[in-house]
Amino acid sequence: MSKKIIFMGTPDFSVPILQALAQDDAYDVIGVVTQPDRPVGRKRILTPTPVKAAAVALDLPVVQPEKLSGSAELDTLIASGPDLIITAAYGQFLPTKLLQAAKIAAINVHASLLPKYRGGAPIHYAVMNGDAKTGVTIMYMVKAMDAGDIISQAELAIGENDTTGEMFEKLSQLGRDLLLETLPHLIDGTSSRTPQDPEQVTFSPNITPAQEILDFNATAQSVHNHVRGLNPFPTAHTTMNGIRTKIQRTHLVDATTELPAGSVVKKTKKELWLAAGQNTVLAIDELQPAGKPKMTVSDYLNGHAKFNEGDQVIDHE
Repeated sequence: MSKKIIFMGTPDFSVPILQALAQDDAYDVIGVVTQPDRPVGRKRILTPTPVKAAAVALDLPVVQPEKLSGSAELDTLIASGPDLIITAAYGQFLPTKLLQAAKIAAINVHASLLPKYRGGAPIHYAVMNGDAKTGVTIMYMVKAMDAGDIISQAELAIGENDTTGEMFEKLSQLGRDLLLETLPHLIDGTSSRTPQDPEQVTFSPNITPAQEILDFNATAQSVHNHVRGLNPFPTAHTTMNGIRTKIQRTHLVDATTELPAGSVVKKTKKELWLAAGQNTVLAIDELQPAGKPKMTVSDYLNGHAKFNEGDQVIDHE
């Protein structure tokens, strides 16, 4: 008999996991819980979450309580008698009585190698910090953020130019595969259970507006990591040539400079190199001045770069 599952998730990361569960005859997704529709874009169009869109396409029942605790939806979920509750980037704490309603287990698919990077932005921090690897953890849920015992883990290398968006996609697929591999062992009681080492715990809280600002006094490596760590969202920015400018993509170059951080080291029709901290140099590849579309550095240099080599163009905020 197929096991009844309540699935809880919100962003694109969660979608392949939900789709895999819904398409596997061993499981019966009896309900999907996701965040409410939110206004998106300049026109503030009310938009469903990626998980809701996927659930509707799969003809699965969806609930979207603003706050799960104390809601009528919570009582309905508990009464449905799930065998498993599976969360993947849902975005709310689960009440204890819901966790206890799962006949087999309530588990979470988390995009880090716990106990490293508990919290809401583990992929961002792994990339921003220049980590060589990250991964996915399947763990038991408890009434504390990402603190449950570990059931299984899988690692994934982070390339030197990988962005958070690219790692989201890779980790989503890795999480899907690890979950499908783990569930049969969890169901038959042969899975492992490893407590997290409290001395190894680190956190990855949601990105703040202050963290979006680039500091060119840091090394080129650090600035590069920051740019790719915030790509595609929420996107790093600086003030360049007096204009607030989002920096979308960069790459490291094998060069040094004596120019102050934020100065133009090299400017051609296709290249823009800026000085960073400790005499290092960073190449800008893709950017977006305020009020303009995202553009390649070639397009930017063709019409927006009113400065010369040696000029300091980054305003330190």
